Amino acid sequence: MTDQPEPLTFTDDKGASRSTWIAAALVVAIIGWMGSGFVLPPEEAEAPRAEAPGVAPVAVAVEQSATEPVTLYFQAEGQAQPDRDTAIRAEASGEVAEVLVAKGEDVAEGTVIARLSTTRAQSDLARASEEQARAQREFDNATELLDRGVSTADRLSEARASLAAAAAAVTAAEEALRALEITAPFAGRIETLTLDPGEYVQIGAEVARIVDNRPLTVAIQVPQQALGRIRNGQPATINFITGEEREGTVSFVGTSANAETRTFLAEIDVPNRDGAIPAGISAEIRIPTGTAQAHFVQPSTVSLSPEGLLGVKAVDAADTVVFHPIEIVRAEINGIWVTGLPDRARIITIGQGFVNAGETVRPSPAPNAEPDAGSEPAPTPQAAAVPTQEN
Repeated sequence: MTDQPEPLTFTDDKGASRSTWIAAALVVAIIGWMGSGFVLPPEEAEAPRAEAPGVAPVAVAVEQSATEPVTLYFQAEGQAQPDRDTAIRAEASGEVAEVLVAKGEDVAEGTVIARLSTTRAQSDLARASEEQARAQREFDNATELLDRGVSTADRLSEARASLAAAAAAVTAAEEALRALEITAPFAGRIETLTLDPGEYVQIGAEVARIVDNRPLTVAIQVPQQALGRIRNGQPATINFITGEEREGTVSFVGTSANAETRTFLAEIDVPNRDGAIPAGISAEIRIPTGTAQAHFVQPSTVSLSPEGLLGVKAVDAADTVVFHPIEIVRAEINGIWVTGLPDRARIITIGQGFVNAGETVRPSPAPNAEPDAGSEPAPTPQAAAVPTQEN
């Protein structure tokens, strides 16, 4: 008889589920603690805000500024141009007999630059002179015969016409002879010369170029918005790239804008009696256009408003920051002249980047500035830049 195995039986441990209940209780407690701040906010939550120490006004350095009359200038870059620049052309055809000047030589008006061969022209002049003499004899004979009554008025008219034609031929021959001399149309310098003795030139061919840079003409382009400030007769200061400085006068202001740049041509005459300044070099032009009442400020005091306006922060009588939009009317190496500020203003020179318009500040005279009566010593840059708190 086989033994039957006894069935296995399991009994629960009374402490086995204790950890599950503990974990569940902890979760409920944590959720309740986290949610308690939203359901029942603590009464002391607002207390720290009421008891927080007050923030002291930011210390800034200010400088007293007043308007001053300043001369306004229009400045532009230009180029020096000769007063006259002309190509010299041959007025007749012929062989070059001689060249009397060299390239780069200064010549006076009417100076003979070169001569063409005159053989044919002299022959034509001699023939025309003989024809004129013959026509003169015929005219004299016709006049005498008419006085005697043996000739007619028509014959005298024909003789007079022949004499006039002969005289015209002589004049033309003389002009042709003079045209064989190539002369300078005005005083200047020979810039180019392409003639050589023995060379044959055609009538109208360019044989030389003459330039007159006494005076010089400086050409500039004036923007549309500045056109009303430039007029004929205004004085101008010209600084050439060579270091020369000359005084000139506005001689021309255009009335038609360039189609591409929308600028207007203006010209300034510059005396150059010694011819020391060559044509074609660059120049900087300053033209005084009037005066304005402006403040002289440092570029470091200029800032942008939230709207993107360029301006300066100042402090009013109530020690409140005021932002003044400005316009730069003149720039110099050590500062700029601006308009838009009141006649007298306390401009923030140190700490302007840490304050905004409408804030109350604690102003003190800037270093090296004349202190106002009753003002405090000037703050250091650190004190002006970092807000302080009172305990």
